Amino acid sequence: MISFTSYVMLAFVIGIVATAIIIPIIIAFCRTYGYFDHPNQRKLHHAAIPRLGGLAFLPSMAIGGSITLLVYYSQTLTTPVYHITAALMIIGAFIIYLVGVLDDLLDLSAHLKFIILATGSAILPTCNLLINNLYGLFGIEELPLWVAYPLTVLVIMTIVNAINLIDGIDGLASGFTAICLVVFIYLFQDLQSIIFTVLSAALLGSVFMFLFFNIFGRIGKLKIFMGDAGSLILGYVLSYFAVKYMMMTEQDIYTDINPILIPYSLFIVPVFDLIRVALVRILSGEPMFQADQRHIHHVLMSSGLSMHQTLGVILSLVVGFILLNMLLDFWGVPFTVIFLMDLTLFALFFVVVYCLAPSNEKDTSLA
Repeated sequence: MISFTSYVMLAFVIGIVATAIIIPIIIAFCRTYGYFDHPNQRKLHHAAIPRLGGLAFLPSMAIGGSITLLVYYSQTLTTPVYHITAALMIIGAFIIYLVGVLDDLLDLSAHLKFIILATGSAILPTCNLLINNLYGLFGIEELPLWVAYPLTVLVIMTIVNAINLIDGIDGLASGFTAICLVVFIYLFQDLQSIIFTVLSAALLGSVFMFLFFNIFGRIGKLKIFMGDAGSLILGYVLSYFAVKYMMMTEQDIYTDINPILIPYSLFIVPVFDLIRVALVRILSGEPMFQADQRHIHHVLMSSGLSMHQTLGVILSLVVGFILLNMLLDFWGVPFTVIFLMDLTLFALFFVVVYCLAPSNEKDTSLA
């Protein structure tokens, strides 16, 4: 009998191989038809780079997950159980994937993207995947359906957009996603959920291979960006895994951890940053969908850090919040207190960065 870990490794390797085959094809397509991410005053790269690398994520996850699950079910002589909600979930993922592809190809307006993203995100609650409990945050426990449904849609859209907006420097969105997927592999394996463990592993393999092309591809002229097709689908899949884990943990009598703690901790940095930028835009009277250089990676680079240093700081911040919150929960600190501490630490982080920034950058990059 093959061990659980062996299935994880198989899915991971297949995800790597599938992406290694698909991305060179995408690069050739981009070069043939001119689909490049061109440099401008808001972007940090200085050459035209193919931008459709994220097209590889969903197919690679599907290939790696399907092959591994076929091996698993043939080895264990069991039969998978499919529900109509799985089909709806696939439809939602395809909508998000499609809007990303169309945006990369046609440069959709921000308002049209918002409407389509809302439509795709609204499908998830119909699959009975709802954030229907805040598990003690500000004393709130179970939520009525009329609150849970729009809250779930709002959270999904926030996560999707947050990951889309941090995709501004090499390795950031994919590095963040890799951290999340490693955590989800551990969590789903602990819950003995073969399907979600394998899907997480296959996507992790794809993201790892993409990282290789994204960071080291310049050497062989194979550098590529993921584009919206990649960042949007990564955000959707991660938000799905987060809600699914919360619901599975709530039903697991052997788990005493707060079901929302780890999913919440994973997304603190991109989501808090999105909210920070949105509030600044509102207070400044600027359009909500206007692109700018206020996001966390812009702020850190304006303070004098290199791109790689910025990447290291942000990913360390992500891991730091996860470890801190797990430690606080272990010590019995209430979830509300943890949330307020996280908010305070995140604000203090920007105060420190602001103080370290050169004086001529403070008014433009950090506002």
